[in-house]
Amino acid sequence: MSTVLVIAPLVAILAYLIYMGASSLNLAFFTHIPAPVGQPGGGMSNAIVGSGIVLGLASLMGIPVGIGAGVYLAEFGRGRFLATAIRFTADVLNGVPSIVMGIAAWVVLVDGRGFSAFAGGVALAIMMVPTIARTTEEMLATVPHAIREAALGLGVPKWRTVMSVSLKTASPGIITGCMLAFARVAGETAPLLFTAFGNQFWSFKLTEPIAALPLQIYEYAISPYDEWHRLAWAGSLVLIVMIMVAVTLVRIYAARGILKGAS
Repeated sequence: MSTVLVIAPLVAILAYLIYMGASSLNLAFFTHIPAPVGQPGGGMSNAIVGSGIVLGLASLMGIPVGIGAGVYLAEFGRGRFLATAIRFTADVLNGVPSIVMGIAAWVVLVDGRGFSAFAGGVALAIMMVPTIARTTEEMLATVPHAIREAALGLGVPKWRTVMSVSLKTASPGIITGCMLAFARVAGETAPLLFTAFGNQFWSFKLTEPIAALPLQIYEYAISPYDEWHRLAWAGSLVLIVMIMVAVTLVRIYAARGILKGAS
């Protein structure tokens, strides 16, 4: 019953998105940019690519920092004041509203410089770090001390033990934490409103405003046009499918890597 209660909302949301958005999906949706106001058709190709760019930047910046922080907390920072401060900061950041993250990124990176894809990636990366750091710490804490002691007893340096033994053993949980952080930020709109801002045209420069699916969906959803509402439902369906596909591919790749390593 508990499993059904957990899965039922996801199934209901996905089914409703398919019902509302599937009919609006066509080749033009994936190949055309948004049409001007009052003209039918158009698509979200630039927003799909823009989301990939911003999320890629966020992952490149957030995942290494988050895993590094988690490794320090679990392996090197026990009992130290700095570790306590990092742990407290991560817990606080996990509860900070995303719009506050967006405002902070705007003050540091946008004010006086202009909106940009890079600023959007930084804002999302900051949101990813606390989740990844705390998950990495908890997963490393589950690695038996006997495994570490065996490696150290063979003369393996501690840093090598952490890299080759602890991280490898805890990798399934760490990857899950990375996926949770990625899924959390993939649909965020508020931080991107203050950083990436959105763009109705193609843009691949990291120093310019860029389109993103959450921004495009938000703009279409609050508009008074039925055509844009239809495209907003289609964009919502594409966004959730993109997240599900990305998470699934990571799980498959991780599982194969673990099996190959074990053999």
